[in-house]
Amino acid sequence: MGNPVLVLGAGSWGTALALVLARNGRDVRLWDGDAGHIDRLMEEGGNNRHLPGHPFPDNLVPVRDLAPLAAGARDVVVAVPCEALREALTRLREAAGTGDLSLCIASKGLEPGTLMLNHEVAAEVLGEVPAAVLSGPSFAREVAAGLPTAVVVAAMDTAVAAHFAELFHDELFRIYTQDDVIGVQVGGAVKNVMAIAAGVADGLGYGANTRAAVITRGLAEVMRLGTAMGGRPETFMGLTGLGDLVLTCTDDQSRNRRFGLALSRGASEEQARRDIGQAIEGIRTVAAVAELADKFGVDMPISDHVGRVIRGEMAARDAVQSLLHRERKAESPGEG
Repeated sequence: MGNPVLVLGAGSWGTALALVLARNGRDVRLWDGDAGHIDRLMEEGGNNRHLPGHPFPDNLVPVRDLAPLAAGARDVVVAVPCEALREALTRLREAAGTGDLSLCIASKGLEPGTLMLNHEVAAEVLGEVPAAVLSGPSFAREVAAGLPTAVVVAAMDTAVAAHFAELFHDELFRIYTQDDVIGVQVGGAVKNVMAIAAGVADGLGYGANTRAAVITRGLAEVMRLGTAMGGRPETFMGLTGLGDLVLTCTDDQSRNRRFGLALSRGASEEQARRDIGQAIEGIRTVAAVAELADKFGVDMPISDHVGRVIRGEMAARDAVQSLLHRERKAESPGEG
């Protein structure tokens, strides 16, 4: 089977991707910074905390220590929360070096504080390591269950994208490739903010019409920011833009949508985090989006109002009413 594929991050998403790779006949090693969690995976033979009912095949092995993999792993898939990406990559560099590594980043979001996209963080930590990003409409639970899913692997070097597509692709997990690394990542990050907005609106009982408006106008905001940052407009009409946005805004498997639902019921950020119990990327992303919108001179009213609600500056119902009462404008990608 060749060198093992190393997956960093044993949450629901990292575990689901590890299962895809293992089912494709790859030899997989699954690592997480929480050693106690890895011990439980070893003991239980699966990730019963995040993905119960999906036992690990023999070729998917949880590991506590990265160092022994230094001579073996060549392909690394990273699925940690964005706030932990730099630390995970630093530990990888210290354990395995960078000489022969190829990297596929499956985390969605922006690095808190620096506003860097994930491939930029990887370049800063690891240098000129071949890197791709994986994104698209994909809930971990459905991927683990083997339900048909289509995602995108993007890399500036198309050979790198093709390499990881080969590792992942099968009849149930379809991979498309492209080279718009910026557009793919912006779509995957900002959709989480829009999912919070959709959760708030649905939780307040505003109905399907309002949800459709949030998705459509949310897409306009994603496109405005993404193209200002260098992404291509057509990327946002594909799987990693519109596709991922529709998924996260309409299904309660989305942690960000559930967070919005909790806010609509009057829960505090802390209460909602505790109840959901997993990383909610949209919370940190909304602050980064505000800074980027200011930097690039982009109007993002939905994102702005989501931030106000999270910070407790505005009640959820007042935020929706404020958006509805904005000045009339023409509908176009360039208008707010």
